Amino acid sequence: MSNDTTEQRPAALIFGGSRGIGAAAAKRLAEDGFRVALTYVAHADKAEDVVTAIRSQGGEAFAIRADSADPAAIRSAVSQATERFGTISAVVVNAGIFKMATLDAVSLEELDQMIAINVRGVFLSIQATVPHMADGGRVITIGSNVAIRTGFPGSSVYQFTKAAVAAMVKGLALDLAPRRITVNNIQPGPTNTDINAGSIQMLSSMSPLKRVADPAEIAGAVSYLARSESGYMTGASLTIDGGFVL
Repeated sequence: MSNDTTEQRPAALIFGGSRGIGAAAAKRLAEDGFRVALTYVAHADKAEDVVTAIRSQGGEAFAIRADSADPAAIRSAVSQATERFGTISAVVVNAGIFKMATLDAVSLEELDQMIAINVRGVFLSIQATVPHMADGGRVITIGSNVAIRTGFPGSSVYQFTKAAVAAMVKGLALDLAPRRITVNNIQPGPTNTDINAGSIQMLSSMSPLKRVADPAEIAGAVSYLARSESGYMTGASLTIDGGFVL
């Protein structure tokens, strides 16, 4: 493939792309023809596994160590991605953390960390990337169906951070509409990822479909939102949870 052809291919930056939904999204976007930059924090081996898988299929990808709680790291990730790929066509903000604790047990440190990554980090990732996006670009956040409802005590902080993301995309969609950059949020329900390890059977029994999602199913929604067919959708939250919140 010539360099000229490579330059014409779109590029995607995925914050939190080493495991689970982020890894599935990275692979799917690479299948769709995107060059992919993905960030990770602690699992360099997992990130490299994703990069290797993409390259083995003829795609182009690389990994960047960046903590989404660190504004400087977010800016550096964007800088490295644009230095390598130039204009970014799509950004997927998947980085997030989940810590369960009831009101009396939530420490200030845990509260600040979840807000820093799940809310501030999402906003800053978008803010840093958009100046390097072409008009008509795509911003995709990964929220959670708990933004609508949760039946589990101890999830209040996680819930309000994900509700904040759902609200955030509405305002950002209006800000970016003049450039035809769409901003949409995916709200997965229980998914077969590390965060739910040990709880798959229990969560499956609670689902109307009697199973949890495969990360590839969520990645399919990412693929749709990154394509031209989704150009009239913006400021929306897509809940993909097997009927959990019905």
